[in-house]
Amino acid sequence: MADAASPPPAAQATSAVTPVNLILLSLFVFLVYLRLKPAKPQTLPRAPPPTVFRTFTPPELFPYNGLNGMPVYLAVRGQVFDVTAGKNFYGPGGPYANFAGRDASRGLACGSFDEDMLTKDLDGPLDTLSDLGDEQMEAMRGWEERFTEKYLVVGKLVAVGSDEATAAAAHQ
Repeated sequence: MADAASPPPAAQATSAVTPVNLILLSLFVFLVYLRLKPAKPQTLPRAPPPTVFRTFTPPELFPYNGLNGMPVYLAVRGQVFDVTAGKNFYGPGGPYANFAGRDASRGLACGSFDEDMLTKDLDGPLDTLSDLGDEQMEAMRGWEERFTEKYLVVGKLVAVGSDEATAAAAHQ
């Protein structure tokens, strides 16, 4: 009769401390830790060095062609733009690389990337663009507008020996 009063073996209470339960508890604690652990503080990227608006002559602009760690600048109608953000296009090896560090006005107006579109004599007068037609001037204004919207104007381009170049050299 005593056997009839005792519960069957499957109905007996088993211990909660089993290997499977320990593994599940460890996994739960680990997931809670991952969820609640403090996040690493965010580090902000370093700010670029400040750019000061300055007056460039063609020889002073020429080194800003993206080589030797220099930024990429180009000029359009006397405005110098920092196009370093578009280095893939305007820097070394890019399709517009011959405009880097130069006055790109004539080449952009004519839609030509040839070297003959660039002023050969950097110490000579700036290109007046007076021989360009209305359509070419409109194309150049479109490029200038695009650059103004997309890139920072960092200076202006003046001829070597001009009053502005002399005044800028005196301030430096």
